[in-house]
Amino acid sequence: MLKQYFPFLSWAKVYDRQQLSSDAVAALIVTVMLIPQSLAYALLAGLPAQVGLYASILPLIAYCVFGTSRTLSVGPVAVVSLMTAAALGNLSLATTEQYLVAAIVLAFISGLMLILMGVLKLGVFANFLSHPVISGFISAAGIIIAASQLKHVLGVSAQGHNILEIAHALFNNLPNINYPTLVLGFSATVFLFWVRKSLYPLLLRIGVGEVMAAPLAKTGPVLAIVVTITATWLLGLEQRGVKIVGEIPQGLPQLTLPNFDIDLWQQLLASALLISIVGFVESVSVAQTLAAKRRQRISPNQELIGLGAANIASSVSGGFPVTGGFSRSVVNYDAGAETPAAGAYAALGIALATVFLTPLIYFLPKATLAATIIVAVLSLVDLGALKRTWQYSKSDFCAMLVTIIFTLINGVELGIMLGVTVSILLHLYRTSKPHSAEVGLVTGTEHFRNVKRHKVETHKHVLTLRIDESLYFVNARYLEDRVYDLVAKHPYVEHFVLMCPAVNFIDASALESLEAINVLLKDSQVKFHLSEVKGPVMDRLERSHFLEQLTGQVFLSQFDAWQTLEHSNS
Repeated sequence: MLKQYFPFLSWAKVYDRQQLSSDAVAALIVTVMLIPQSLAYALLAGLPAQVGLYASILPLIAYCVFGTSRTLSVGPVAVVSLMTAAALGNLSLATTEQYLVAAIVLAFISGLMLILMGVLKLGVFANFLSHPVISGFISAAGIIIAASQLKHVLGVSAQGHNILEIAHALFNNLPNINYPTLVLGFSATVFLFWVRKSLYPLLLRIGVGEVMAAPLAKTGPVLAIVVTITATWLLGLEQRGVKIVGEIPQGLPQLTLPNFDIDLWQQLLASALLISIVGFVESVSVAQTLAAKRRQRISPNQELIGLGAANIASSVSGGFPVTGGFSRSVVNYDAGAETPAAGAYAALGIALATVFLTPLIYFLPKATLAATIIVAVLSLVDLGALKRTWQYSKSDFCAMLVTIIFTLINGVELGIMLGVTVSILLHLYRTSKPHSAEVGLVTGTEHFRNVKRHKVETHKHVLTLRIDESLYFVNARYLEDRVYDLVAKHPYVEHFVLMCPAVNFIDASALESLEAINVLLKDSQVKFHLSEVKGPVMDRLERSHFLEQLTGQVFLSQFDAWQTLEHSNS
């Protein structure tokens, strides 16, 4: 029981010096990468830069204790930071202090929700976010994030929660561009794109091994930060209008409890739920992918608890909502992290940076952080998925397109809610008219196939319908109509068999429809049979009166039904 809720007990007892060495090296590389990301994502969330550092210390330690992934790196991420900004922007708060208080409450509520879902084993609810919806949402959010950071690259003031508002604000402020800021921001962006595409091959060409080249290629933002800080300081660019991070409080965050104002909690509940679910889906996807590469396993429900603990840890240390990050986790994996202890060591590195290095980033241009965000999020944009999804599934394409359009036009919260709604409605529509087929026997076999697709044997007195979906209230009436139409088209039929190999569940509404079908067929002098009913479904039917009233039999296989019923009419 203890190992179930405290997974670190499983690996801590066999932790050795080799694992310590691997984790320490991975932690060093992730720390170098995490510092600029933490600062940038705090600004993206509309918070002071140091809050990003605070959200990268205790959450990593909490996940080390409660998480199940060996390589997941938890902290601020772009999409959750944008959703935090959107949630807090709806509150019309007057001061930065109020904004920070609300961010702390948002992280705390999100943490409580995640832990509750984990304890109740509700990780399955994340499945309501289909992959096309998540892909569309992340692509649209990436575009919004990149667009929102252009104001820092241009050195202008431009606000907006969707692409239209941002574009309008940027257009109106074009005459106010600060050109030193533009040169810094544009140069940093171009450099970081070059680093992402070309630094790794360059390192390989000059003799750096693959093991080190991959993580080193991810540390390009650090070089951009060093160069732009130096340029801003030496050239006095602050006096020329270049906005800088400025003074960051030196030292560790103070532990505190969140504000328990009921009105504030009520206003943030819906946003916290969305952030929790989106963060969990993003995190568990990364964790499962990396775990599979090492033939390891994670526990989705325990991951909920681990992420919940991380968010509560973030809130009590003055941070904002966090989750597992894709790029950091991949770097952590590539750098050789063996256990979650690598995250705890990275937290120590961030803590040391918070104590000793913050004076060094006084002259850090916000344009550099904006460039870091732009390059990071544009790698998440995959509009080519629209074409691939259209070719495979028109309904999934519709869900993806709706998510992208409404996220871009109306903002992240409404966009993802509409995407989920459309996905559910399309699922209900598809299952309301499940695929079904009249089937016959493939000659010389015991297999039954669609009479419209294969050359099969049929019998004029025996009619078989295969239903390829579970039966519930949405499609119960459709099944009735389908059976009635088929029987009407076969005037000589004496036995009707409902073949159920794909039926995993029959709810009360569908049971009533089966009873109605049984009565109607009885009135038509047709016996009603079932075949290939799964065990759990049969258990439920046996708890009702349906089997007692059934005019026919329940056959183990359709071939048994065929032989028995054909012989009864021979």
